[in-house]
This record gives sequence, C-alpha cells and structure tokens, in this order.
Amino acid sequence: MQKFIIKTHGCKANQLESSVIRDKLTKNGFSEAENIEDADLFILNSCSVTENADNEALRMLRNIKAKNKNITTILTGCSAQLNVEKLKDNEYVDLIVGNDDKFQLADLIKKRENKVTDIFSIDKFNNQPVYEYKKTRGYLKIQDGCNNACSYCTIRLARGKSRSNSIENIIEQVNIYVKANIKEIVLTGIHIGQWGEDFTPAQSLIDLLKEIEKTDIVRYRLGSLNPLEITDELLDFLSKSDKFCPHFHLSIQSLTDKTLQAMNRKYTAKNCLDVAEKIDKMFNLPFIGSDIIVGFPGETLEDYNKTIENVIKSKLSNIHVFPYSIRLNTPAAKMSNQISEQEKKQRAEKLHKIANEKFMNFIEKNIGTTAKVLIEKRPDKHTRKLKGVTENYLNIHIDSEDKAFLNTIQQVKIRSIDKNNQIKGIIQTVKM
Repeated sequence: MQKFIIKTHGCKANQLESSVIRDKLTKNGFSEAENIEDADLFILNSCSVTENADNEALRMLRNIKAKNKNITTILTGCSAQLNVEKLKDNEYVDLIVGNDDKFQLADLIKKRENKVTDIFSIDKFNNQPVYEYKKTRGYLKIQDGCNNACSYCTIRLARGKSRSNSIENIIEQVNIYVKANIKEIVLTGIHIGQWGEDFTPAQSLIDLLKEIEKTDIVRYRLGSLNPLEITDELLDFLSKSDKFCPHFHLSIQSLTDKTLQAMNRKYTAKNCLDVAEKIDKMFNLPFIGSDIIVGFPGETLEDYNKTIENVIKSKLSNIHVFPYSIRLNTPAAKMSNQISEQEKKQRAEKLHKIANEKFMNFIEKNIGTTAKVLIEKRPDKHTRKLKGVTENYLNIHIDSEDKAFLNTIQQVKIRSIDKNNQIKGIIQTVKM
C-alpha cells in the first residue's frame, strides 16, 4: 500500500478537487501519510495565478525531495497544465498531470505516466461527486474554465473554455452534503457567473439558485462574480432568500477606467462602485470583498491615485491586493511601460494599508450585533475554544469549549476585537 500526502495551492476549486483526488486514491488502495518521511508520494495541486505561484510550486517540490529523496513527486493543477514542456525534465518533478486528468491519478501513478490533455479540446464539465468531505462548509464546483480574454491572465489557458455542471448533478451533490450534515455550501468554479451560458437553451445563475433554494441545505454563499453579472434581478432574488449568506466577492481588478480597458475588462469603475452601493443598501451588513491589481503596465500615478480614491469612497469591506505579475503568453506581458518591481511593491503596500483600515471599519460595524454563526467541526487547536463563521463572512472566536455546539448554527453576540485582531463572541440562544 503506497502512502501519499497531498498539498493544495490556490483557489477553492483546487481545494475541492484535492478532496476528490484524496477520496479516489483511498478507494483505490492508497493511504494518507502523516508526514513526508513516511510518504511514498507527494501530490501538489498547484496554482499559476502569478509567477510567484509557479515558483512556490517548484520550491515546495525541491524541499520535499530534500526531506525524502525516495519520494515520487506529482505536479498537477494549473502550473502543471501551463508548464508541462518546461517541467518534463525537471529533476524535482517525477510526474506531471493536467487539470482535467488529475481525477485519474490512481491509474497514472500505477502506470507512472504523465498526462496533460489539451484543455481546449474539452467541451463537457467533468463531474466528480464528493462523498467524503471533512470540512465544515461544503465546496460545490458548478463550473470550470473561462470565456474571457483578460490581457494579464493565464487561468483560461490552464482551465479552458467555460463548461457548466448540470443542475441535476449540482442538486445531487447538495443532497449528498445535506445527508452528511453539512449546513453550508459554497458555490465555486473558475468563473461562476458564466454558469449555464453553454447550455441550449442558455440558463443563468438564478435558474440554478432557484433549484438550490428548494433543497434542505441551510445556507449557501457564492464565489467570485464580475460586477456586470450582479444584476438587479440577481440582487432582488438574493435579498429575499433565507438561505443566501450576504457575502459578495467582486472580481474588480482595478478602479480606474484606463487600466480596466487595458486589462480587457468590460466594465467601468462606476459599474463597480454602483454595484457595491446597491449591495450595501439591500442587505444588512453585507461583506463585499474584491481583488485589485496594482502596477499594471502603463498605470500612471494618476491612475493609481484614482483607484485609491475610488477604493476609499467605495462600500467595499475588504480588498485582496496583488502587485501585477508578468505572465508569459499574455498580451500584458508584451505591453510597454512596465512598472518596476519596487514601484509595484510600494503601491501594493499603500493600498493594503487602506484595505486593512476598511476591513477594521467593517468589523467595528458588527461589534454589538448578534449573528448566525456556523460553528466549525473542530475547536481552535491552541485555545480549545469554539470558532465559527458568520453569514457575512467574519471569523468569530467564541467564549465556550462546549463540543455539543460543533457543526451547529448559533446566535452569537459579537462583543469585541482583541489586540491580535481576533473577533470575540458569546453564544446567546441555543439552536441545535
């Protein structure tokens, strides 16, 4: 019996896919090792959203080989899909497996075979039900790939064209999670706003959500959405739902029009600000997260300062800040007026500080309120106290060690935030 360790980098889709890989390997006679020294196989389900992500993948595989020279290293995920030719002779990579091939790992390991299928040759969603799931919230992949052509991004090259899972498959997975006593699901994918566009006739995300609303899942939340995909119709539908968690993540990337146009994004800064404003008005204390890239080629200080100005006045709750990373085989890599690494770092640090201030302000608005908190299946490993997540995506540390509350939803009074930025709460009323 071969023993494996699997490590995941990147998005929620990768995290879910790693659960599928783990499940398939154990059902095929493999077992999970507790440490590298005892493992026969090390599987890295990689990310390639930035150059640093690719470099981190190779650093990790090199370190694994240093700890166990006899281990077989397997690289899968986006970095494997994009860099197969460059990595096939790398001394730290024994097997390379593509994004759509990763679910065949058990056979590929036995054959010791590389396999990276041309991702653009794939037209159908590869449905992989999840039966063994250890986390408190169940990720549910509804879609793969992306039809956009953003000038900076390689993800569509690694994931292919948009492919939607069927409503029947999705509802079947929801019901599997319900039977497993999972209270919350997270709808994820590479571009979930494109779900249903490839059907005949085409369908929209609302069509799917209407069916999910009929199930016994207690609550659900959505992955990242393009601002133009958050329509008035969708907001009206979600605002009337008892199951939807008021947690939005806007795929913004910039808040200045010139940069958005250079990125080949099809909306304006005003579109983003208006959507965030509508969300803030229609929901009670909604979490509105976003991604913003700074230092994009040709981004002047005036452009950058306009993004800063718009961020400050926006209703965004938090921002993930990324300095622009040159990705080969993208139009942006060939653009003139590339920004220096030092300047990108400085711009990112300033925006990151503003993002922290906005997040702290959002937390302050929640202090003193009572929230529905899904208690995690496991207590904090250091304090043994309970912890959980609110509907609006705040992590709460709860003044209780009562294991009877694990994996239940409780009314929790949010009391304070401590010097370590941990949000503290106390259970108010018991609802098992």
